[in-house]
Amino acid sequence: MAISRVLSSDSGGQAEESFNLALRPQNLSECIGQENVKAKLNIAVTAAIQRSEPLEHILFYGPPGLGKTTLAHVIANEMGAAIRVSSGPALTKQGDVMGLLSNVGTGDILFIDEVHRLSAPVEEFMYPAMEDFKVDFTVDSGLHAKTINFPLKRFTLIGATTRAGLVTAPLRGRFGMLFHLDFYTPAELGQIAARSAKLLDLECADGALELIAARSRGTPRVANRLLKRVRDYAQVKGKGKLTTDIVEQALKMEQIDKFGLDELDRSFLRALINVYEGGPAGIEAIAATLGEEKDTLADVVEPYLLQIGFVRRTKRGREATKQAFDHLGLKYHKKNDTSENQTPLFDEHNS
Repeated sequence: MAISRVLSSDSGGQAEESFNLALRPQNLSECIGQENVKAKLNIAVTAAIQRSEPLEHILFYGPPGLGKTTLAHVIANEMGAAIRVSSGPALTKQGDVMGLLSNVGTGDILFIDEVHRLSAPVEEFMYPAMEDFKVDFTVDSGLHAKTINFPLKRFTLIGATTRAGLVTAPLRGRFGMLFHLDFYTPAELGQIAARSAKLLDLECADGALELIAARSRGTPRVANRLLKRVRDYAQVKGKGKLTTDIVEQALKMEQIDKFGLDELDRSFLRALINVYEGGPAGIEAIAATLGEEKDTLADVVEPYLLQIGFVRRTKRGREATKQAFDHLGLKYHKKNDTSENQTPLFDEHNS
């Protein structure tokens, strides 16, 4: 069953992206969090500007909603360069890439989201473009086919992926800089929410934004989405001001608890505990029990439950921890080592 989740870190579509665009920082000094990444980028950008050279190719990887697209736009602003945006699934054939590359100027940024989803022919077509800034483009077909060596201007490719393991080694090796984006701390999310609230001219009482930050799952996109929902609730049910009571009521209506879990997260834990006695259980079995897609649980639900220590992965599957039992108000029972209760393969008396 398809569930529209407030806490999903995936993009909510064009309307949400337009909303986030207005809140997006314009330079590195405005960015909050990811201090190590910012420090390295600042040095790389400053050095490239001093040498009047384009940046090396950059690969950002990490969970969705942490600011990979934002950082690409920030880098373009810092470099004073134009940015062209596309995604892996949109580039299905060499002609699609050729159209982008032929219009990229010297020092410009080409940003490709979901770069791990590039098709093999397109990916191989990109190799000489990234290394030598030229491509061999085939026109016509059959007996009339001919290959044109097309020189390109020196550009910077910025790739973003939520699945670094699916980026092939040849493609990964052509990126000069690789940056992993981590989840944000509640304090950093509080600063992000405060900045967004200021841009939206929202009046906030003490502690209101901290409540939103604590339930944003370490993700700025979720923090901005919750801020938008709470703003609407405050406008309709309150006087437009964000107070702790208004925030609590709005989040309660959205069924988001103090740990930032929604009903799908709790259903995952309840299935693991009630149906599979706390685990271990495979992700396919849990998905079948809930009637959800396996990828949704593996990519959207499970990472946060692992992060906060409610679920652990073992060789035999997922297990719920004591914290998960306590949060759901269920009695925790530590399971004995299953090896002690297993029936032996061979009868000891006859061996």
